[in-house]
Amino acid sequence: MKTSRRTFIKTSAVALAGSALWSKQLFAAKNPKEIVGIQLYSVRDQMKANPLETLQQIAKIGYKNVEHAGYTNGKFYGYAPDEFKKILNDLGMKMPSGHSVLGKQHYDAATKEFTDEWKKTVDDAATVGQQYVISPWMDESLRQDADGLMRFLDGFNKCGELCKKAGVKFGYHNHDFEFSSKLNNKTLFDIILQNTDSKLVAQQLDIGNMYGAGGRALDIMKRYPGRFESMHVKDEIKSEKGEMGGYESTILTMGVIPVEEIMKLGRKMGGTTQFIIEQESYQGKDPLVCVKEDLAMVKKWGFQ
Repeated sequence: MKTSRRTFIKTSAVALAGSALWSKQLFAAKNPKEIVGIQLYSVRDQMKANPLETLQQIAKIGYKNVEHAGYTNGKFYGYAPDEFKKILNDLGMKMPSGHSVLGKQHYDAATKEFTDEWKKTVDDAATVGQQYVISPWMDESLRQDADGLMRFLDGFNKCGELCKKAGVKFGYHNHDFEFSSKLNNKTLFDIILQNTDSKLVAQQLDIGNMYGAGGRALDIMKRYPGRFESMHVKDEIKSEKGEMGGYESTILTMGVIPVEEIMKLGRKMGGTTQFIIEQESYQGKDPLVCVKEDLAMVKKWGFQ
């Protein structure tokens, strides 16, 4: 059967259009390693009062992954690492990341050595099944001394090497001061990103904390593509509390942050595979009700 040139061109054009559409869909598709989780600080009072019951409620809502903010004296919310891992496993949940502050007291910049306490923190994280050990704070004294900050960031890279040996990865989580504070005419955030090795130090982008200090997640991901393996999914409203530049978190879509657009850009070019929901203020609602609504919203956006 003969095919006319016109038919051939038309058929080819349709095929090319289909191929382009498929490529676009593939580019924006979910990474097989992608997860949605909850930062347990969102239900901190409940976790303090009854961690087991709270985890049961979180699992019932539909969360499969949690991120801790409760490691103290070698225990997670009062449980030894292997005990806490069993609790999560029995509930069908995992804990791929957790927050533990790496402070000046944990690292000797002169000897480039970490304390036994910090080494145990890393080992316990590996035991409980974490992929990431994330430090969510930086001592205020480091924000005022450029030389001291650079020595500490070298410690970040060294911690990355330490964590790698344990089978986990070190990471850093921003607040607002990284955008409001500058040293040598650079924001602390830029200094951190430009002086840490992305192969050793992951960045967890908190899209809400930065907002009141002028940080905009969409702009940041475009400036540093591929650097944000983890993201704190959060919306913000104006607040009179005076924290975080005059903003506080709220239920997703109720605030000023284009959360859906940010999450999809994280998937597309941010290098993000862990989307961790966090809500710290509730405007009079039950925290468990809030995080249930938050999860329903991200599922609606195509994140599971």
